[in-house]
Amino acid sequence: MTPQRKKLLAAVLVPVQVVSAGLAWRDLARRSDDQVRGSKKLWRGFVLLNPGNSLVYWLFGRR
Repeated sequence: MTPQRKKLLAAVLVPVQVVSAGLAWRDLARRSDDQVRGSKKLWRGFVLLNPGNSLVYWLFGRR
């Protein structure tokens, strides 16, 4: 992959990660503890680790 393509990919993926993590954090803040599978604190950290983890939260973290 060329350096220009890498920059373009990063320019697209970074904002997507920030928005998806922000939406997941907002959802975690609005939900009660019994509406989340596991610890909210654990999910917040998990979402920040990897862009795909926001999707994991939406699929498996909510009740």
